[in-house]
Amino acid sequence: MFCLFALYIYNTRTLFKGGNMKYIVHRIDVKGDDMQAKLEQFINKISGEIIAIIPNVKPTFQLMGATAKVDHLLIVVKVS
Repeated sequence: MFCLFALYIYNTRTLFKGGNMKYIVHRIDVKGDDMQAKLEQFINKISGEIIAIIPNVKPTFQLMGATAKVDHLLIVVKVS
């Protein structure tokens, strides 16, 4: 656990080295059946380095019990 935390801190420090880096956060609204196609289309047209893809997981309640669905994706892109 400690090793992973130390690695995260190291990567965060190297990520924010230099003051001229700019980041853009994009939001893609997705459903369960079209998520892969929309993400693939977006990644192919983007210019820049993708830093992270963060899913927004929303809890839902159905007849079978509680579950979760991905509502939208946040994509962090580094622009030089």
